[in-house]
Order: sequence, then C-alpha cells, then structure tokens
Amino acid sequence: MSKPALTSLHQALRKSFQCVENNQKLWKSVLAECTPLLSSLGNLAEQSRALSNVQISNTPLRLFPDLEGRLRFKLLQATDTVLGKLNDKMTSLQSVRDAISNQVCAVFQLYEQNTDSLGLPVVTERSATAPSVTDMLEWLQDAERHYRHQFLRRKTLLQTLRADNLSLLESAPERWKSLESPTADDNITDTLCKVSFFMESE
Repeated sequence: MSKPALTSLHQALRKSFQCVENNQKLWKSVLAECTPLLSSLGNLAEQSRALSNVQISNTPLRLFPDLEGRLRFKLLQATDTVLGKLNDKMTSLQSVRDAISNQVCAVFQLYEQNTDSLGLPVVTERSATAPSVTDMLEWLQDAERHYRHQFLRRKTLLQTLRADNLSLLESAPERWKSLESPTADDNITDTLCKVSFFMESE
C-alpha cells in the first residue's frame, strides 16, 4: 500500500465534500430565489387569462380603444422578464452542477490512477473518524447524480414555458415544486454529517 497515494486521495475527498457542502448551500439559496419568480409567472398567466375573458368593449373602459392591446403587451413583457430571471437562476444552478461534477470526476480519476498501489483492504477500511474510501466515493457519486438530474429536470421544465402558453405558465409553480426531492437532499446532509470528523482530521 502506498501511503502518499492514500494521503492524496484523502485530501481530494475532503476537497470534494467541501465542494458539495458549499454548493449545497448555494443550490438551496438559488432555488429559494426561484420560488417567488415562479409564483409571479402563475399570477401573470392568471391576469392574462382574466384579460381574455373580459370584453373590454362592453365596459366603460371601451373609451380607451387600444387599452386591451397595451395591457396584453405589458403582461407579455412582464412574463418575458420573469422568464429571463429564471434563466439567470438556471445559469447559477448549472455552475453548481458543474462544480460538483468536475470535483467528483477529478477524485475518481485520482482513485483510478492509484488503484493498484492502494489495494482493496485499504479502500474498504473504516475507522472511528473516517468512512471507507469506497463509501465516500459512492456518496460523492450519489450527490453528483442528484444535482445532475435535478438540473436537467428543472431546465427541461423551463424550456417548455412560453409567454403565450397560459396553461403551462399557470401550472409551472406546482410542477417546479413537484421536482423537489427532500429524501435526496436529506441523504446529502446526512453524508456531510458522516464525513464531518474526516473533514476535520487533516
């Protein structure tokens, strides 16, 4: 067994879990910023539908002949603005996904380069302060998969939204909420607890 190989792998694992911890916080804060934006989309869609259901020509507002067009234009503009902000948030979520993916990929590369010098007993050994290398690699893979899938599903949902499709806009907040996976989030938090001693034991 090569001690330097294990030491460098442990350092890379610590760095990866630190990356997951930092980015988990960032991910949650970006998602929290998305919630009111999706509510706005739903509200704007409801206003557009209400406008379509009202015959302005039958109301006192008929004195303003271009009012309906101007209101519709304003609603479309507001919807496009919110969609733009959501796309900006997706860029932030993408950077979280990429940071975690790149970090996990680097650890696996390092592990594969050193497989021969490490040996199976070493990578499966657990201690009071450190889980086994194989456990930690599996946990990192699970976290990476979670963020990759979450990003893809949210991006796919946003790509279906258009300012002129009211029913999709109205259902967007509920559909977005349905993508949450509290179990996977809890598992990642649980993993970070399991490696907390290991991360401090440099």
